[in-house]
Amino acid sequence: MTALKLPHSRVLAELADGLPQHVSHLARIAGVKPHQLNGFWQQMPAHIRGLLRQHDGQWRLVRPLALFDEEALQRLGAERGFQTTLKHECTSSNDEILNLARTSPEQAHKSLCVAHLQTKGRGRQGRKWTHRLGECLMFSFGWVFDKPQHELGSLAPAVALACRRALAASGLDIQIKWPNDLVAGRDKLGGILIETVRNEGKTAAVIGIGINFVLPKEVENAASVQALFHNAQLARGTASVHCIPASTLLDKLLGELNAVLTQYAQDGFTPFLEEYQTAHRDHGKPVLLLRDGQTVNEGTVLNVDAQGALHLMTAAGEQTVVSGEISLRPLHNQNAATPDDKPGKMLLLDAGNSKLKWAWVENGAFHEVGRAPYRDLSRLGEEWAARGGEDVKIVGCAVCGDAKKALAEAQLMRPVEWLASMAQGLGIRNHYRNTAEHGSDRWFNALGSRRFSRNACVIVSCGTAVTTDVLTDDDHYLGGTIMPGFHLMKEAMALKTANLNRPIGKVYPFPTTTSNALASGMMDAVCGALMVMHGRLKNKIGSDKPVDVVITGGGAAKVVQALPEAFVLDNTVKIVDNLVIYGLLNWIEQK
Repeated sequence: MTALKLPHSRVLAELADGLPQHVSHLARIAGVKPHQLNGFWQQMPAHIRGLLRQHDGQWRLVRPLALFDEEALQRLGAERGFQTTLKHECTSSNDEILNLARTSPEQAHKSLCVAHLQTKGRGRQGRKWTHRLGECLMFSFGWVFDKPQHELGSLAPAVALACRRALAASGLDIQIKWPNDLVAGRDKLGGILIETVRNEGKTAAVIGIGINFVLPKEVENAASVQALFHNAQLARGTASVHCIPASTLLDKLLGELNAVLTQYAQDGFTPFLEEYQTAHRDHGKPVLLLRDGQTVNEGTVLNVDAQGALHLMTAAGEQTVVSGEISLRPLHNQNAATPDDKPGKMLLLDAGNSKLKWAWVENGAFHEVGRAPYRDLSRLGEEWAARGGEDVKIVGCAVCGDAKKALAEAQLMRPVEWLASMAQGLGIRNHYRNTAEHGSDRWFNALGSRRFSRNACVIVSCGTAVTTDVLTDDDHYLGGTIMPGFHLMKEAMALKTANLNRPIGKVYPFPTTTSNALASGMMDAVCGALMVMHGRLKNKIGSDKPVDVVITGGGAAKVVQALPEAFVLDNTVKIVDNLVIYGLLNWIEQK
């Protein structure tokens, strides 16, 4: 991750809003001649090069970027009362403001640092914040209070509320996950990190905000401003090529932050309580409390108080929770009334053709998936001896045949409830003519996909066989195709041809060796099947509706890498490991 040269930054800033710019204008900014621009562009980062579209002497980007011109940024900040600095690259925007606060709180107050790249960005609980150039809006600023640190426990929720107001003014329906995560359903849009410095009898709060502006398509469980804006347009029937420029969003954010924090400094969090409860995603719902990924308690959210603390009703009575090392996670079954209503400890099995995968589920979540070939399932037996018992429910999905299922059951010394494909489940209607011959893995992949997409989607599984299945936006499973997986294709070539029993090479656009031609041909077959099915589904539901791609299996990442860049940019493509297990979990929890 390296900062761009200044001319390249200036050109990108000019194109960042997604609007067309004439090449003569861009050439002047770059300091080159117009005919040299194409070579100049090749020095851009790989994830940005493919965004360029050229037409009739004009350039534009197919999606906007969170990049700024320094002079325009300083004017924007000044209009909101902020002293603004642009860092093309820094360790952390929070560090920039912290250094000011340690010298003098007054210097830090309303000092704003916007960063294009951070080499050591961080979030809450020491989590590393990673990003690519232009995909995240990141900034930090200082705000000085005449209060000690312990009286600012509600500052984080107040900041989150200000951000939500700004996003709402941009047409985005965002909720808050206590204390200060910005979310769209289960997907995270942005986070807030607040660090404080006590100096000269004042507390300087350094407030760092990171919001996903655009997002790599393969990222799971995350949302972006542009994707949410596009979906909101579709819902209103006003879809267009227009987007939200990063400068417009930043201006709205600074305006709301200034208004909220000015009032907060005077009146505290009490005036915002009602608004926060409305915005709180988990208000009145069952949740888990986690520390270091482990569940420490569960209960139903009652409210958030004026100090920013969360109040839960647990089995032991009401509990007050302050932010810190505690994280909040909603239960997957949001309709559960009491802890007794939800499944207890479970063991979920995905019995594929070549290997067995399993996951231990507690409190509706799993954190690790085991896997082993059928020739040696001793690890499963060892885990069962350590973690199993009569209270553990064992449920599986199998496409491997009875002999391999028996090997799994022998390790568990108990029968497994093997689930078959169904005519209907979780509101999804199965249109397969004979569900008895429908692979249960394909069905549970479809059920699991609803955790990652509510749109129409093509579900691709790259295993021994490659399957491409389709699910409409109104929950009709229409069927799909089956083709040999990569290993089967290779074996067929080796067995049925005289000269192709050789190692598989690498994928190239125009392979010039037989080994590379084999690798490229197999990959083209899978990518082609995916794109053909995507086009068919688009034609069926209407070209104005999005069709997502959810892809799973050992070869998923390579397939996404091999897809045409324009296809990946124009569609949502998500890589999801263990999709069958997610499907089993969805079925068990919601049946």
